[in-house]
Amino acid sequence: MELCIDRVSKIYGNKIACDRISLSLHKGVYGLLGANGAGKTTLMRMMCGVLCPTSGTITFDGIDVGKEEYRDLLGYLPQNFGYYPEFCAMDFLLYMAALKGIPKVHAKEKASELLELVSLKNEAKKKIRTFSGGMKQRLGIAQAMLNNPKILILDEPTAGLDPKERIRFRNLISSMSAEKIILLSTHIVSDVEYIADKILLMKAGQMIHQGTLDEILSVIKEKVWECRVEKNKADELSEKYPILNFRNEDEDIFLRLVSEEKPCEGANRTEAVLEDLYLYYFNELH
Repeated sequence: MELCIDRVSKIYGNKIACDRISLSLHKGVYGLLGANGAGKTTLMRMMCGVLCPTSGTITFDGIDVGKEEYRDLLGYLPQNFGYYPEFCAMDFLLYMAALKGIPKVHAKEKASELLELVSLKNEAKKKIRTFSGGMKQRLGIAQAMLNNPKILILDEPTAGLDPKERIRFRNLISSMSAEKIILLSTHIVSDVEYIADKILLMKAGQMIHQGTLDEILSVIKEKVWECRVEKNKADELSEKYPILNFRNEDEDIFLRLVSEEKPCEGANRTEAVLEDLYLYYFNELH
C-alpha cells in the first residue's frame, strides 16, 4: 500500500502554494504541521482530487488521483465541512453514504456503528442545527469513515473538540492506523506528538522536514535550555536567541530558548519536545 506524491506543485497566478512536493506514504498516521499559509490545505485538497496539481502526479498503488477507483478508497474531512442543518445525524450519514455509492442495505448498519464510535448514538435523530461545534466535527469524522477508506485525510479534525473528545479521537485514529494511510493536519501539536508515526513539516509551500518524532527533533536536540533570570538579562537573551517560552516568575523571568552553547550562567539543558520545534520553525524565531 503506497500513496505516492511525485513532484507536485500548485501555482495560483504568481503565488506558489505547493512547490515540487514529493512524499511516499504507507500504512500509519502522518501528522502534517505548518503555519497558516504553508500550503497544507492545498496539498490535502490535491491528494483528494478536489484541486488539480499544476504539475506532478498523485497515485495510490498506481491508481491516479483523478480516477473513480481512487475516490472509492478515500475518506476526507475538509477544514470547513458543509452540513445540512435540517437533517438529523442519521439521515445525513445515509445521504453521504448514498453519494459514496454505499448500498442502502449496508449504509444504515455502518452509520449506526460510526455514530456509536464518535459518541453520537443518542443524538442520531437530532437535527444538526442543534449540535455544538464539537458534535458537528465528530459527525464529520464519521462521514469520512463511511466507506471504510484505505486513505483517510483529515484537515483540522480536532477543531472544536474538548480535551476528553480529543483523547477519544486520538485513540480512534490510532486503532485504525494499522489498516489505513491516515494524514491529519492540525495546529494542536500535542495531537500529532501523541499519535503520528511520522511528522511532516511544511513551510512556504515546501516540505522542509519529515520523519519520526525522534528524527525531526534531532534538529534541536541538546539545544533547548531553561533559565531563570532578571528582566534586563531576559531582554538581552531575547535579542540573541530564539525564545520558546517567556514567563514572569515573581521578580524574575523564566526562559526556555534554543542555543548551540550554554546561553548564560545557571541555564540548564532540557529535553526538546515537538512544540519547541514547531515554534522554532514557524514562529519566525530564527
